[in-house]
Amino acid sequence: MAKKTYFLSDLHLGASYLKNPRENERRIVRFLDSIKEDAKTIYLLGDILDYWYEYKTVVPRGYTRFFGKIAELTDRGIEIHWFIGNHDIWIFDYLPSELGVIVHDGTVITEIEGKTFFLSHGDNVGKRDWTFKLIRNIFRNKTCQKLYASIHPRWTIPFAHKWSSHSRKAGDPETTAYQGENNEYLVRFAKSYLKEHSINYFIFGHRHILLDLMLNRESRIVILGDWINYFSYAVLENGELIIDCFTQENAN
Repeated sequence: MAKKTYFLSDLHLGASYLKNPRENERRIVRFLDSIKEDAKTIYLLGDILDYWYEYKTVVPRGYTRFFGKIAELTDRGIEIHWFIGNHDIWIFDYLPSELGVIVHDGTVITEIEGKTFFLSHGDNVGKRDWTFKLIRNIFRNKTCQKLYASIHPRWTIPFAHKWSSHSRKAGDPETTAYQGENNEYLVRFAKSYLKEHSINYFIFGHRHILLDLMLNRESRIVILGDWINYFSYAVLENGELIIDCFTQENAN
């Protein structure tokens, strides 16, 4: 059996705005269980957790089923790459050491089955609004992280979940509907990048839209949707990339 490569993003596990967070986690675990026999590599392209902050000797509660399944898959020899998003920014050494995942912060350009892939969560490329850049820089600043860590989790965790929920209810411009080929910043970035580089597949998360667009004869951009509304993923097999959704029928 030919082994496959899977791509998914924006699970937002633990988000307070999910209708049934526990069932959402179970559904993701069922999906991972369904691919364990044919998966060679899994790319988790950011915002896997809606919030995560590791303290030196304490980690947040929850995610037990998901973490257990990830550890099972890496123990089986399946390579799992976890990209840091703009929600699960503060991943340090716990998840790599406990779960065996390979953590990336930023962009990875790699060859898979003879095709060149540009992989990123999508929040670190292209022209961005200055407020987003400012917040992103603050969250990634080492001094700010140390100051944040000095606040007790009983205050920081509720604050983080409230921030996330408010952004979604307010219609966060980062997760709005498809803006059209000429207005999507990830599409514009990919087109510009192709002027000087050769890429077969750009694969992003972050935008919470499902998009599969040919940029030229040799290049496609895929935005992976999410596991809030679409339960979507991409899979590469024998050089062919397809987009699919893990429906309720095959979830049971």
